[in-house]
Amino acid sequence: MLNKVQLIGNLGRDPEVKTTANGKEMVTFNIATTERWNDKNGDKQERTEWHRVVLFAKLATLANDYLHKGSKIHLEGKIRTNSYDKDGEKRYSTEIYGDSFIFLDSKKSDDAPKEKTNSFDDDIPF
Repeated sequence: MLNKVQLIGNLGRDPEVKTTANGKEMVTFNIATTERWNDKNGDKQERTEWHRVVLFAKLATLANDYLHKGSKIHLEGKIRTNSYDKDGEKRYSTEIYGDSFIFLDSKKSDDAPKEKTNSFDDDIPF
């Protein structure tokens, strides 16, 4: 059996750090994926889906340190559906448990390497 999800989208909010009952760090956030197409009349249409993501351990730390609202990522993981009771009624929540992600944002000019300066004297002939 295979349970694998791949998403490319943008974070809807900054990652939120939580601690599990076992004391493990986890991070949650939502990713928006948008599908665009032209309908039969040629009018542009779009549909956005929101996916709740859960990351643990080192991935949680990376997400917390480097991701923020609007970050674009490629995420791979698996779908998990959990149930819980609220006001005596059974409810379900579907989440993506991430196995890996790749940063897709272009580098900001602030992230560019600093210009190197030549420490040699100008009169050295090489």
